[in-house]
Amino acid sequence: MDPLLSVDLTAATPPYEQIRSQISALIATGALAPGSRLPTVRSLAADLGLATGTVARAYKELEAAGQIQSRRRSGTVVAHSIDGGGEQVPRATVPLQVTGAVDLLISAGREAHLSDELLLDLLRSQLRRTDSSGKP
Repeated sequence: MDPLLSVDLTAATPPYEQIRSQISALIATGALAPGSRLPTVRSLAADLGLATGTVARAYKELEAAGQIQSRRRSGTVVAHSIDGGGEQVPRATVPLQVTGAVDLLISAGREAHLSDELLLDLLRSQLRRTDSSGKP
């Protein structure tokens, strides 16, 4: 998984947040399936050239959000969703039409020479301006 993650130390977004959001996206798109093992905090920190506390914070936030689970003997794994009855059910993945739309947004942003940060800011701004039905 390590090659799938990268951290830009010059970005305004803190490194722990970059790690958290990248792992969250990998889980949402199905690139990391439920039960998949994540690298240890030490291993990932060494691979990315970061302090262990930075990776630990990202993992802690992912665990608090229910996306990963830390198990004493088997390490950190992608969590299964839990239904109301306490049974584990597979986590839903993002539909292909949504990932396709995101790919189009990224392509359009690249063609317009927009920075990643600006593209993300535009998306966040639009999300805030619309309700859950997608209407302004």
